[in-house]
Amino acid sequence: MIPRRRFIGTAAMTIAVAQLGMFGSGNAQSNNVNPASLPRIKRGTNTSFASLKQIDAGVLNTVYAEAGPATGPVVILLHGWPYDIHSYVDVAPLLAAAGYRVIVPYLRGYGSTRFLSTETLRNGQPSVVAVDVVALMDALKIDRATIGGFDWGARTANIIAALWPERCKAMVSVSGYLIGSQVSGQTPLPPKAELEWWYQYYFATERGRAGYDKYRHDFAKLIWQLASPKWNFDEATFDRSAAAFNSPDHVSVVVHNYRWRLGLAEGEPRYDDLEKRLAEGPVITVPTITLEGDANGAPHPDSSAYAKKFSGKYAHRLIKGGVGHNLPQESPEAFARAVVEVDGY
Repeated sequence: MIPRRRFIGTAAMTIAVAQLGMFGSGNAQSNNVNPASLPRIKRGTNTSFASLKQIDAGVLNTVYAEAGPATGPVVILLHGWPYDIHSYVDVAPLLAAAGYRVIVPYLRGYGSTRFLSTETLRNGQPSVVAVDVVALMDALKIDRATIGGFDWGARTANIIAALWPERCKAMVSVSGYLIGSQVSGQTPLPPKAELEWWYQYYFATERGRAGYDKYRHDFAKLIWQLASPKWNFDEATFDRSAAAFNSPDHVSVVVHNYRWRLGLAEGEPRYDDLEKRLAEGPVITVPTITLEGDANGAPHPDSSAYAKKFSGKYAHRLIKGGVGHNLPQESPEAFARAVVEVDGY
């Protein structure tokens, strides 16, 4: 879910090819596609990706879906909690058909993505997830990409755009500017707002950790229902994503993320400098479109609260029709159009 103070199945696996050309070759260009020309698609048309790939990147062996031409401009799509790559199962083919090379990775602690070492801290602090994505870009020899995300994925896109703008050509961010810090997380909110963060306080206890581990399927479904109250997803749709929460690292990464935000868990010292820079609330300079669903049941800021955080070309879109927190999966056409539009800025 989004930061507190900002109101805040098995597919065939192949080893990703390492030789994808020199950095910058064919991945920083625009596609010159008219967003209105994207085909219509009914939500839930697709249920799986054609194939999954994997590659060692940083401290992870990252598993990711890929669609579209290898020489197309690159779009990286990032999921949130408690969701997975299937949030983009209808978005990816739309962008691929428009000529984009689409990369959709399982974040650390999800799906078949695994840590390379048993000694690595199962760290969920925000900057680390962004470092993972930059490492994936390095491993795939992707110089720049348009990056889109929601929830954890939007925050990760924000961080990359803020700290490594040379790697982010443009961005689509659901719920706007989601960069926070441990310091901002210490400030109390009004009681009604605190209630919306019940799960964060639950995770702060060992009972909460044990409960999430034991009931992770039911827990995630409850979050889906609360965050998208008008989305009548079926069991099959939920189960496809819920399989990603069976990762042996999932509970540790999720619990660490929320405890870190409250200052109840230590991060890794090597990321301290990144977190200090993020705590300053850096302005994002890359072209950006922010999106919000008109029925988002998760805590989220009003768009007026963060508009000035984007100094480049910027637009905000309210997506209507009972669209909740998982905007890419609930309204894939709107999300795909935003990617194409911002790529042309």
